[in-house]
Amino acid sequence: MIAFTYSGQGSQQPGMGSLWINHPSWELVDEASNAAGRDVAHLLLTASGEELRKTRNAQLATFVISMVILDAVERLGIDAAGHAGHSLGEYSALTAAGALEFADAVSLVVERGEAMEAAVVEPLGTMAAVLGLNDVGGEEACAAVDGDVWVANYNAPGQVVIAGSPDAVVAAGEEAKKLGAKRVTKLEVSGAFHTPFMATARDRLSEAVAGVEIRPPEGIVVANVDATAHENPATWRALMNAQLCSPVRWSQSLETLSTAGFNTFIELGPGSILTGLVKRTLKTATRLTVNNPIHLDSLLERLAGSVTSAASDSQPVEGEHLFATDRMVVSPASGVFTPVAKVALGHIVSTGALLGHVGTIEVHSPFAGEFMGWLAVETERVTSSQPIAWLRTK
Repeated sequence: MIAFTYSGQGSQQPGMGSLWINHPSWELVDEASNAAGRDVAHLLLTASGEELRKTRNAQLATFVISMVILDAVERLGIDAAGHAGHSLGEYSALTAAGALEFADAVSLVVERGEAMEAAVVEPLGTMAAVLGLNDVGGEEACAAVDGDVWVANYNAPGQVVIAGSPDAVVAAGEEAKKLGAKRVTKLEVSGAFHTPFMATARDRLSEAVAGVEIRPPEGIVVANVDATAHENPATWRALMNAQLCSPVRWSQSLETLSTAGFNTFIELGPGSILTGLVKRTLKTATRLTVNNPIHLDSLLERLAGSVTSAASDSQPVEGEHLFATDRMVVSPASGVFTPVAKVALGHIVSTGALLGHVGTIEVHSPFAGEFMGWLAVETERVTSSQPIAWLRTK
C-alpha cells in the first residue's frame, strides 16, 4: 500500500521550479499566483536563497512545488490511500486527500507563513537538532532546564528537535549530551516553531482556518499533533489550529501508517529529508522520492517491479498497484467532460491527440498508447487531475 509524504519548510532551494516549468503540471503555478496574489513563479524560478529563507516565501514555494509534483505523479495514474506531511506538508496532505480546495489551501499557506514570520520577532526563539538520544531523553533534557525549551519535532528514533529561547536551547543541548546525545546542531531557522512561542501565529491562523471549507479526506491522513488519522472536518480544523504550538510527531505518524498496512512511502516535494526519516523509522519499508521529472519513469519502474516481485511469490496482487505500461490521461481542469467522436477499444492514440474537452479546455494525450477505455462519464463533471482515459503504452 502506498502513502505519499510531503516536504516541509527547509526543503526549498533556489530555482527548484526550473525542472518542472515545461511539465503540464506547471499550470498549477498560475492558479497559485492568482489565489495568493503573489508571483509564485518568481519564488520557484528566480528568488535568491536569502529571499527563499523567509518563512512567508519558503512555505508558499514549498507547498506549490509539492502540489505540482503531486499532479505530475497523478497524471501517471499513481494514487495513494495514505497521506502525511511534516509541518507545512500537512497542508499538502490535506489538499491531496481532497479535504482542502487548492485555492483555499494556497490562501491558508500564505496566511500561515506571514503569521509565523511575524511571530518570530517576539519572543526570540531558535531550534536545534539532537542526534543519538531517544524521545524520552529529549524530553528530560528540556525538563532539566530552567527556561523555555521544548521538544518541537519527534523526527525519527534517535533524532529529535528542541526549540525555545536561545539560552534555554543551548542549556538543553548540554543536558542532552550528558544524557548520551552524540551531537547537538543549531538549526538555521528564524524562530521556535511548534512551541508556545507561536501562540500569536496560531491565533491569527485560526481566523483564516475558520473561513475555509474542510471536507472529510479521501483515504487516511495522519495528523502531526497526535499521530492519528482523522475524518471529521471539525477535528481537522482544531488540529490545524493546534499544530503551530504543538510538536510534530513524525516518527509516530509513520508508525501509524505502517500499522495500518502502508509499506511504500513516496516523498513528494523539493527535498528528500522525509525519505531518510522513513529509512530510520521503518527499516523494511520501500522508500521513494520524487523531486525531479526524471524520477517519474523510475517511479513507474519501481512500483511495477514491486508488483512483479509480489506476483512471483504466488500471492495475488491486490490493492494499489500499477503496471509500468498503464498510464492515465487526467483532466487539466474542472468542468463537464465531453469526449471526441468515439474512440474504439484498442485504437492507437498518438501523442498530443485530442481526446475531448473539459468545459472549453481541450484534453490532449501527453503520451501515445493503446486505448483501453474511458474513466470519466460523458456530460458528467470532473475535477482537475481526475483520470479521464486509460492507455497502455508500448
